[in-house]
Amino acid sequence: HWAHNFVCGLFTYLFVHEKRGAQALHSDESIAQNYTGTLVHDCWASYFGLENARHALCGAHLLRELRGLAENHERQWADKMHSLLMYAYEFSSGGSSVLPAKKYKTVLSRYRQILKEASREEPPPELRPKGRAKKTKGRNLLERLERYEEEVLRFTREHEVPFTNNLAERDIRPLKTKLKVSGCFRTLQGARHYARIKSFCSTAKKHGLSAYEELLNAWRGESFLRSYAAAGTHT
Repeated sequence: HWAHNFVCGLFTYLFVHEKRGAQALHSDESIAQNYTGTLVHDCWASYFGLENARHALCGAHLLRELRGLAENHERQWADKMHSLLMYAYEFSSGGSSVLPAKKYKTVLSRYRQILKEASREEPPPELRPKGRAKKTKGRNLLERLERYEEEVLRFTREHEVPFTNNLAERDIRPLKTKLKVSGCFRTLQGARHYARIKSFCSTAKKHGLSAYEELLNAWRGESFLRSYAAAGTHT
């Protein structure tokens, strides 16, 4: 089974499903299919099936791939793209503000120029008698950067869109630590209970509340989340 999480600055939702892709994301356990904001993710294809949401690609994932190409395969275009994304990140105050229109135009022009250089630097696809043509890692990456140009640079135009999905990575880390220390869950019910409790505790902490006290309150039927629902609070 797989653990899936959807998070923002105030809420965490973690659930467990036997599938990793579209079947899980559109299941009754998921809330993703109803989300209408912007999802920041690592470009896993199944996420793009969530058509109610807009999408942005995680800059940290892209930087790691670009650095790997530059260092391990000596791709000059990858080093240039890495520098460009870091420039945009720093100029946008770490992704917390947008680029001025003139600066964005400059970044976009340079972005497209680097991809043209990448197309010349990367070996062409290798045709095979059967199946898809074989492509280098670099060509796969440059084609992804071309196809999802808007999603890659969305953080430079919309201040509420972060540069990375590190918030989601941090919220899933306790589960990975638990698996390393205690091993896998022995029952699906146990995993689901853990996901629900962990979601609640993480959400309480994000609201500046004591997870222990809020668990006691929830046991008494006084959860702060019920107050949010009753007030019709939206974030």
